[in-house]
Amino acid sequence: MRQSESYSVRSLAVTYRDGERIDRHSHAWAQLIYAASGTMRVATDEAAWLVPPTRAIWVPARVPHEIHMRGQTAMRTLYVSPQAAAALPPACRALEVSPLLRELVLHIVGGMLRTDVGEDARLCGVLLDLLAKSETTPLGLPLPQDARARRLAERLLADPATPAPLADLAREAAASVRTLQRLFAAETGLSIEAWRTRARLQHGLVQLTAGASVTAAGLDAGYASPSAFIAAFKAAFGVTPARYRAGRDR
Repeated sequence: MRQSESYSVRSLAVTYRDGERIDRHSHAWAQLIYAASGTMRVATDEAAWLVPPTRAIWVPARVPHEIHMRGQTAMRTLYVSPQAAAALPPACRALEVSPLLRELVLHIVGGMLRTDVGEDARLCGVLLDLLAKSETTPLGLPLPQDARARRLAERLLADPATPAPLADLAREAAASVRTLQRLFAAETGLSIEAWRTRARLQHGLVQLTAGASVTAAGLDAGYASPSAFIAAFKAAFGVTPARYRAGRDR
């Protein structure tokens, strides 16, 4: 038996500075990307997610992805062997991190779980059960594949609060507004305006999770007033920002 086959879970703990990034790469094992503090932006070829400490991203084996750090970020990630991950979802998704899952991840980080050690096998079973049952969260944004549309998407992800008119953003992307609208609709299923709104709400939701007030989160996400942010947030998520934050604090 090869040494790698003796393990079901490996781990990595690294703290990154604000602005650092991990360039596009993939792994032979599936990965649970989690940050105990700070916020990450995880992007694959198809979608991007903002990941605060109450969320994690499940990335199946061999899926190319990159990670951008926002603020000092304590990344605590687990790698799950192909055998252990066989029953878990075959696609990327954002997961709610319950207090139990958080403590289990932090317990495992710094070591590895062996397949031939009873305690490790039991911990691996609990981990897999929690991952399978974790709720998915609406933090993902589909990404266009065309290079011009992708430039616009990256621009909006980097600065969702920018007040720049769409015509100016289109010029930066070296395409007409009409062309970009067609590309976004075909490749993401959303108009640029709807995509931009979702990017802003994604950012606002992460700010709320980090403890920002409703007013601060809305302004930071580019909304002109708290009432505009509240209305857009409720339309997207079914609850007001205050109720969402209260639910997270319980």
